[in-house]
This record gives sequence, structure tokens and C-alpha cells, in this order.
Amino acid sequence: MKLILTADVSNLGAPGDIVEVKDGYGRNYLLPRQLAIQATRGAEKQVAAIRKSRETRQIRDLGHAKEVAASLKGLPPVKLAARAASGKGRLFGSVTAADVVAALRAAGGPQLDRRSVSLPNQIKTVGRHTVSVRLHPEVTADIDLEVTAGE
Repeated sequence: MKLILTADVSNLGAPGDIVEVKDGYGRNYLLPRQLAIQATRGAEKQVAAIRKSRETRQIRDLGHAKEVAASLKGLPPVKLAARAASGKGRLFGSVTAADVVAALRAAGGPQLDRRSVSLPNQIKTVGRHTVSVRLHPEVTADIDLEVTAGE
């Protein structure tokens, strides 16, 4: 199935790229989430406009992404209070990307999209953890997160 990507899809491509994917992946994942559109003659003409806007936006975004990464590295460890079992250090549930974004914003950091936060695995314990934030395809920043029992 031939598709034109409308959003950045990891391990596949960027907006404006024409990709060939398996039918099920295209029909069941990319098209319903509006990450891609069917590649038709009319849509292929729009690819040039999409690529041009992406290139102008990427130049601005790369510099901005580096600035945001520098500001994230300058932050002290971000503290996040979560409900935990008394004395055991285990959380009731787990820390989500949205929780990390809210804690980062409360610590004085920039407003980020929760989809840019990558948790290496589920955070279900109290303590220090490292979380990576993908600001741009070329820029990734690591954040020290300190989960404490509280709330």
C-alpha cells in the first residue's frame, strides 16, 4: 500500500514522505490515526507543498529544539510526588508521560507534548529515574526524574 505521511512516524518517515507499507499497517494504524493519506495523483502533487513547509519549519525547529534541550539540561532533578505503599517504595499504578510533563512544567521547564516523552520502561518505584525527551529527530534530551511518595 502506497501512502503519503502527514505526520512524523518513528522508524518510517517524516511528513511528505511517500512510503510503501503493508496493507494492514496502513489500513488499521496509519489511516485511522490520520498519520497518512492514500497516495493518489492529486495527493502526490501536494507532497511538494508539504515538503517545502516541513523544510522551512525544520530549520526553525532545530535551533529551537537545541535551545529547549539546553534549558532542560540546566534544570535540577524534577520531583514528582505519587501515591505509594507505605514503607515499600512501590507505587499504586505507574508514572505516565503526562505526569512527567506536568512535573516538568511545575519545576519551571518548558511546555512539552506528552508524546515526545519516552519512558524506558514503566516507572513503578520510588527513586531516581532517567527519562528521555525527543524534541526533534536530531535532538534528544535526558531528564533526571525523582519520584517520591506523597500526595
